[in-house]
Amino acid sequence: MPHDYFWYWPMWFFPFFMPLFWIIVIAVCLYLIFGRGRQRWEPGKGLDQETPLDILKRRYAQGEITKEEFEQMKRDILS
Repeated sequence: MPHDYFWYWPMWFFPFFMPLFWIIVIAVCLYLIFGRGRQRWEPGKGLDQETPLDILKRRYAQGEITKEEFEQMKRDILS
């Protein structure tokens, strides 16, 4: 094997390409783990699901229930 064989195109490319490849792989993994502006996860609550207390607050804000009903239902939910 001649000494100049190392500088044949595929052979000199890899020492420069591999670190770049791993930097890109690590950056994509970090983005998938920490990025994308996800909502905070709360136990018992899906991404688009309302908790019973959220529903109760919304109903009170819309005027469907009175303050007394709201307070009673809130006590029932939290107890």
